[in-house]
Amino acid sequence: MRLLIVGTLNGQLSTATKMAMEKGAKVTHAERGEQAVEILRAGRGADLLMVDVGIDIARLISQLESEHICLPIVACGTGTDAKAAVMAIQAGAKEYIPLPPDAELIAAVLSAVADDTHQLIFQDEKMAEAIAFADQVAKSEASIFITGESGTGKEVMARYVHRKSNRADKPFISVNCAAIPENLLESELFGHEKGAFTGAVARRIGKFEEADGGTLMLDEISEMDIRLQSKLLRAIQEKEIDRVGGKTPIKVDIRILATSNRDLQDAIREGSFREDLFYRLNVVNLALPALRERPADIVALAEHFAKKYAAINGLQAKPIAVDARRHLAKQRWTGNVRELENTIHRAVLLAMGAEIDVASIRLPDGSRLDAAQAPVDSLAAHVAATADAVSRTYVGQTVAAVEQDLILNTLDHCIGNRTHAANILGISIRTLRNKLKQYSDEGVSVPQPGEARLAG
Repeated sequence: MRLLIVGTLNGQLSTATKMAMEKGAKVTHAERGEQAVEILRAGRGADLLMVDVGIDIARLISQLESEHICLPIVACGTGTDAKAAVMAIQAGAKEYIPLPPDAELIAAVLSAVADDTHQLIFQDEKMAEAIAFADQVAKSEASIFITGESGTGKEVMARYVHRKSNRADKPFISVNCAAIPENLLESELFGHEKGAFTGAVARRIGKFEEADGGTLMLDEISEMDIRLQSKLLRAIQEKEIDRVGGKTPIKVDIRILATSNRDLQDAIREGSFREDLFYRLNVVNLALPALRERPADIVALAEHFAKKYAAINGLQAKPIAVDARRHLAKQRWTGNVRELENTIHRAVLLAMGAEIDVASIRLPDGSRLDAAQAPVDSLAAHVAATADAVSRTYVGQTVAAVEQDLILNTLDHCIGNRTHAANILGISIRTLRNKLKQYSDEGVSVPQPGEARLAG
């Protein structure tokens, strides 16, 4: 855990620093928000920012976003300052810690940030086989290509491999190649010198340098522009990079893990992915099974998410009823673990009784998930009626309007998750982003990550 503490709060954050270090955190301190940005820009990364409420948190988040630095922020202030706590959460802080700090609370926050979304929960034999294979290759220096459908937990597995590797005490740095505009991805990976391009107001250390000695995960690498792939291949082969605008090559020592939910052999045939880069990355292929192929994990994961989201929402944890367990186990889970997680999150909020029952398990629009489980003898009639209703709905609409409805409704279903939606639609994340930008420019409401449009 790398912790960056921003501000002083009259020395009280020094006590928090000491507590965090006792829990094994590596702590860096910055007195001002600008200094914190400079530290992160210089490649001294962090997993969590603990920020004095006296700092302008909204401005700090805006500065970090402009640098494409995405980190969770925990605000700290005097325990009696409720207004400051509310303002900090509204500004974008994930949690608020009252000071003077409590050692157990500091430990709980650090543990939550370290473990959240990174835990491997499994009981199924198929997943156990995948993890056993990961254990075999983790300590090698081989590049590993982690494949699987969207939502199967590829980043969780990548972090597991790093923890089991000989580089476990060094940084684990993740770059989502699909989330960063292609004109900025080169700078994100390799860094840039001051004045290298418009907006390069200072030297920026890239992810390759930040990961030096550790592991670099290239998430959704299939979405990387083919022109940048040649530079990536050279960096991996030569173990050196060139900052944008730089004149001197820089040596780096990293291990590469890459992920994709697409078949790169198809991308190679299409000419959108370099074959030589594929073989450089695919020394070991670690394939993750879909959730529907590991049924024993469904209930185990559901129980984990039920406890997690009860705690996050300040609710009493409720057990999952027996009939609800059977109901969950029967679903197809095309969105895999991510879809199950979102479903259980909703169920935690909707459960009215002492247990999470079948009635609590609903789709994002509030309709029951078990509505899909129609009796077999009425299925044909149901399908025919649905097809007729759909055809009547679309008569008179343009192709563009139908496409827009399909894309936005799918995004609603995925609660704003772009990668999941693109996978369901069978298009690239870049194409989806372009469509959403077009809709937004035209004044259409587009769901943000974690959101869905209100029904009606």
